[in-house]
Amino acid sequence: MSASDLNQGLRVALFSGNYNMVTDGANKALNRLVGYLLRQGVKVRVYSPTIENPAFEPAGDLVSLPSFAIPGRQEYRVATGLPARVRRDLEAFAPNIVHISSPDPGAHRAVTWARQHGIPVLGSVHTRFDTYPRYYNMAWAEPLLTAILRRLYRRCDALVAPSESFAQVLRDQRMNYDISLWSRGVDRTIFDASHRDMGWRRDLGIADDEVVIGLFSRLVMEKGLDVFADTIDELVASGVPHRVLIVGDGPARHWFEARLPQAVFAGHQAGQDLGRAVASMDVLFFPSITETFGNVTLEAMASSLPAVCAEATGSESLVEDGVTGRLIRPGAIHAFAKALQAYVENPEMRVAHGAAGEMRARDFSWDRINQSVADTYLRLIRQKGARR
Repeated sequence: MSASDLNQGLRVALFSGNYNMVTDGANKALNRLVGYLLRQGVKVRVYSPTIENPAFEPAGDLVSLPSFAIPGRQEYRVATGLPARVRRDLEAFAPNIVHISSPDPGAHRAVTWARQHGIPVLGSVHTRFDTYPRYYNMAWAEPLLTAILRRLYRRCDALVAPSESFAQVLRDQRMNYDISLWSRGVDRTIFDASHRDMGWRRDLGIADDEVVIGLFSRLVMEKGLDVFADTIDELVASGVPHRVLIVGDGPARHWFEARLPQAVFAGHQAGQDLGRAVASMDVLFFPSITETFGNVTLEAMASSLPAVCAEATGSESLVEDGVTGRLIRPGAIHAFAKALQAYVENPEMRVAHGAAGEMRARDFSWDRINQSVADTYLRLIRQKGARR
C-alpha cells in the first residue's frame, strides 16, 4: 500500500507560532511537511499569527491567530489564544489530529480544545526554548520556563523531536514519555559542492588560496555569536591565516559586524544563492547550543564542508568527531580555535572530513522523514480510538 493510501482520511490542524513570517529552519520544516501531506491527499489547515508582508508564501490554507509582537524581537509574534471565530473554523474543519509546534498561549488553548473534543495531540519541539533566557541576562527564568514547557508537553499524547540527542534531553526533563524522531532532510539540488563559485568569492574580495571559515544562520545572539567572535579573535592573535564569511541577517547583525570588522558579510541568501555561498566556504563553524537538529550543519555537510560545532543537542547527532568534523565542549574558545586551525593548516584532512560529511548527508530524505510524522499521526489516532 502506498503512503498516499495510508494517509487518506487524515485531517490535520497544525498550530504554528510563526509559520511563514521568518525564514528559519523550523518554519521551512513545517511548510515542507504540509506540502508533503497535501501531495499525499491529507487535509491540512494551519493556524498561526500572520503579518502583512511575510517572508514567503505559506504551504496550505492559513488561518490567522490573534497575536502580539515580542518586545525587542518584532519579527516574531506570540499567539494569544483561540477566539470564537477560530474555534468555529476548527469545528467546521473537524480535524482528527492536532499538531502544535510552538509553546505559546495559542498552543495551550489548542491542546485544551483537542482534549475537550477527544482528539489526539502531537507536539513537535523545534528549539531549545529553555536555554534562551541565558542569552538575555535572564538565566534565573530557565527553571520556570522549563516547568511551563513540561506542563504543555505532558498534555500532548506524544512529541516528536528532530534528533535523538534532543529527544533524550526531553526525556530527561520528563516532558513526555512518548517521544519519537522527526528528523530533517536536505535539498541536494541546492546544497552540493558542485555549486562552489570561486568567481563569487573573488567578487567579495576573497582570494582563491584563502581558507574561508563560514557561518550561515539567522544572526541572533542565541546562535553563539559571542563564542564565534571570541574564537576568531584567538585565531587572529595566533597568526592563523584565514577569512571569515558570514551569510545571513538578523537583529544581531550590527553587533556582529562591529565585533568582527575583518569579516565578509554577504547578507541574506536563499535558494541557489545560499547553496553557492555555502559551497564556497571551506569549513563551517557553528558554536550554537540551542539547535535541536542543526539544519545548518546538515546543509554544510551536504556541501562537503567539515563542521566544527558545539557538542550539544542536534550537532552531536550529525557530526562524528574526527570523521566529519569536530565536536567541542560548548564555550571552549581555545579548543574551538585549535580545531579550526587544524582545518586551515591541513587541506587533506579538510577534504577527507568534508567528503565523509557528504556521505553522511545522503541518509536524509525529506519524503521518508515527513512520512514518519504522518505515521505518528495515524498511530495516535488508532491509540485514541482503542482507548475509547
